[in-house]
Amino acid sequence: MNELTIVLADDHQVVRSGLRTLLEANLGAHIVGEAADGPSALQLTERLQPGVLVADLMMPGLTGLEIARRVRHRAPNTRVVVLSMHANEAYVREALRAGAIGYVLKEAPAAEIIQAVRAAAEGRRFLSPALSERLIDSYIEQSSATTDDPYDLLTERERDVLHLAALGHTAPEIAERLVLSARTVENYRAGIFRKLDLHNQTDLVRYALKRGIITLDT
Repeated sequence: MNELTIVLADDHQVVRSGLRTLLEANLGAHIVGEAADGPSALQLTERLQPGVLVADLMMPGLTGLEIARRVRHRAPNTRVVVLSMHANEAYVREALRAGAIGYVLKEAPAAEIIQAVRAAAEGRRFLSPALSERLIDSYIEQSSATTDDPYDLLTERERDVLHLAALGHTAPEIAERLVLSARTVENYRAGIFRKLDLHNQTDLVRYALKRGIITLDT
């Protein structure tokens, strides 16, 4: 059996340290990387292609939901387990929709975290027992009923522009950060509005918050 490789992503070093000790001792896992923010977590995962990424839901830069969406394309063999303080069903459903295979509450006992990572490594879904099992069933039903998600129509570059625009950056600022022309950014922005059926900046911010692309404390 191949060694289980894991990347840990959480903005609190003490949490990452605890997870490292827990998973190494109980699963014999090899922690190949750690990240304290979303962009670093995505970059590490893309470069290292671990078996499992354990990511906090609310990460600086990119949320765990957005990381899961991008990992699905950049590291398709990596399974994502989301850690969260939020038991809200909307978050759980959105995490599954984003591509996460597990969702574990941070208040869960250590045994649950071990179980979630082991399940992910084996390709099985896992939700903390405190969460409704109906969520998995309803997610699967919705997925089989329709696979049309306008977000999937966005290119990787459009997603970058969406994220930065939702944070309030202007076209020239986004252009500078992404090494593009301001006109190109405006074209991407127009494409985002058209594909997502958005009409103004307020719509864009609301959409980004709902999808977990940004958070209120970003």
